[in-house]
Amino acid sequence: MATKPPQGDPVQDAPKVAERKRVAAGLPAIGHTLRMAHQQMGVKRTALTLLSVNQKDGFDCPGCAWPEPEHRHKAEFCENGAKAVAEEATLRRVTPEFFAAHPVSDLARRSGYWLGQQGRLTHPVYLPEGADHYEPVSWERAFDIVAEELTALSSPDEALFYTSGRTSNEAAFLYQLFARKLGTNNLPDCSNMCHESSGSALSETIGVGKGSVLLEDLYRADLIVVAGQNPGTNHPRMLSALEKAKANGARVVSVNPLPEAGLERFKNPQTPKGLTTGTSLTDLFLQIRIGGDQALFRLLNKLILDTPGAVDEEFVRAHTHGYEEFAEAARTADWDGTLAATGLAREDVERFLRMVLESDRIVVCWAMGLTQHKHSVPMIREIVNFLLLRGNIGRPGAGVCPVRGHSNVQGDRTMGIFERPAPAFLDALQKEFGFEPPREHGYDVVRAIRALRDGEAKVFFAMGGNFVSASPDTEVTEAAMRRARLTVHVSTKLNRSHAVTGARALILPTLGRTERDLQASGEQFVTVEDSMGMVHASRGRLEPASPHLLSEPAIVCRLARRVLGAEDDVPWEEFEKDYATVRDRIARVVPGFEDFNARVAHPGGFALPHAPRDERRFPTATGKANFTAAPVEYPELPEGRLLLQTLRSHDQYNTTIYGLDDRYRGIRNGRRVVLVNPDDAQELKLADGSYVDLVSEWKDGVERRAPGFRVVHYPTARGCAAAYYPETNVLVPLDATADVSNTPASKSVVVRLEQSATD
Repeated sequence: MATKPPQGDPVQDAPKVAERKRVAAGLPAIGHTLRMAHQQMGVKRTALTLLSVNQKDGFDCPGCAWPEPEHRHKAEFCENGAKAVAEEATLRRVTPEFFAAHPVSDLARRSGYWLGQQGRLTHPVYLPEGADHYEPVSWERAFDIVAEELTALSSPDEALFYTSGRTSNEAAFLYQLFARKLGTNNLPDCSNMCHESSGSALSETIGVGKGSVLLEDLYRADLIVVAGQNPGTNHPRMLSALEKAKANGARVVSVNPLPEAGLERFKNPQTPKGLTTGTSLTDLFLQIRIGGDQALFRLLNKLILDTPGAVDEEFVRAHTHGYEEFAEAARTADWDGTLAATGLAREDVERFLRMVLESDRIVVCWAMGLTQHKHSVPMIREIVNFLLLRGNIGRPGAGVCPVRGHSNVQGDRTMGIFERPAPAFLDALQKEFGFEPPREHGYDVVRAIRALRDGEAKVFFAMGGNFVSASPDTEVTEAAMRRARLTVHVSTKLNRSHAVTGARALILPTLGRTERDLQASGEQFVTVEDSMGMVHASRGRLEPASPHLLSEPAIVCRLARRVLGAEDDVPWEEFEKDYATVRDRIARVVPGFEDFNARVAHPGGFALPHAPRDERRFPTATGKANFTAAPVEYPELPEGRLLLQTLRSHDQYNTTIYGLDDRYRGIRNGRRVVLVNPDDAQELKLADGSYVDLVSEWKDGVERRAPGFRVVHYPTARGCAAAYYPETNVLVPLDATADVSNTPASKSVVVRLEQSATD
């Protein structure tokens, strides 16, 4: 039987610390999954729901974007995916009576964990100007309120339309169409905060801002490099793919500042071996200093260039541009500088080189550990250089694999959720819908926060997500949000962003992935695109949490009709009734979606075209894959300071906190911990168990402080520390961003640790 939500916030000021784990999944994962699922859903609902996750006739997991194999297990989900499903399919409810009992001032004092545990939102609610309680509101009145504020703007560019990666392809396409019909490209999204650096680097170098591999390529690879990624927590089903690749003869190199249990040994709970000994995954662990990856790959590239016969000269000659300039820059790399930048031992780099030279087919995977630095874009370009040198793009078993963190974040971008849309996309939109879309670039996330702060944006509308908690520089972001005239959140559950509002605020409750979507023409399905460019259907199975919920497509269509008026010639009402009509329009606007409805009807869906992978054709400005030759950068660390990376706990998905434990790292009952290398701690006179304030240092001289963190002696790379976000987002300056991509530099924050008043 499902349990009730916590009445009060749990005390988190005394975390318990034990030895870290060296193995992931297995029986403990099964037990933890079932316990949390039963707490939220009860026994019967747990069984019915989890058996539909990621099935061809079921619903797509609302968690990460890792693809499904062709042949699926009956339980095709991971521990953290089950947590995501349980939180959405929970039997707990947030009703109007809840809001009557809890003023916004009370919600603002609560933790994100407590807010999320309260359950599903059941009614649209409205916070009038000057009020401290949300109150029930009809959908018609809610749309009137949004229309009042939007039509009162002096320019459409004073409105911001944010998108979370949960949003379906259909909803995203309609959402961007509405924003552009209104007259703005202000479409910031969660990609701006995560893989924007990947898209920027890959678009320039190979012509497509997405990964170039499919699951089958991992299975065929000789060598898989996992850099700046913790799949055991963030993409657990990836471990099964690595296990299969290992069985086929692949070797795995892990490049990360922290040892992670999931990359050490994986106990696959689907197999007898997994429940006993498990599989050792990593053949070589390179414990790199935060931000040193560009230097590492630059030296590797020099060493490849210096090795007779190591370069695929035929591929380089036929398919690449800029090789000579790149080679000249690479040959300047030296051992001393690289070892200082990376903190690695020479013998480990040499072993990595031998593994590279022994491998014909190489895949490089990465995530936020590479994308959230000032120099992330040249860092990823250097990885592309590494792969191009030996022809490892555009053939089976090889390529680039940026692993996306939210289930349809890649699909949303494909559908046009982008503040800097390609002219060809706007041309296609104009041809299909007969209007002139705005051509001026809009705001990304960081620029959107600045616009709110400076009074240049007045309406903030979020399709999903938890913008306030996900964004950098928490105090600046919250102050900026409070300057808005209206904030609107389309949500399934409570989060921090609902308690940090503009003068007026709306919460619009929506259907989740797990729920049936019944419209006038019958039951609907939506589609998503995974991290490897596979598009497939998602069909909810549960009855909606409340009869007062609307689907995301319905919300957009009704809002568009209200704001744009009856004279608008887009058939919004038809789109709401039948999502197949939306897919027909997508098929005529977005390349690769031709005959969309027929192709997505195939069980498992279809792969989008990818010119570098499919044809070894590179649609760049030069018509070839581009080598690049950026100067090598890495973070400089002043004496007595540490380099902090923000990360997730194992009981966490993005900003959603499922629990207060991080069992792989040995942390229980608390999140305000900072992981520090014991040798650094000794030099800084920081005892294990002492409490410190984390204070970031940046060139603007502003003091940003996160108080009351327990020091945990942990085997991080020397000079490096780690702590959970969103608690540490307060330390990330708004203007500390990656060159080119403008992604917040959350993985390389210079901090000093001061004795806390709570110690």
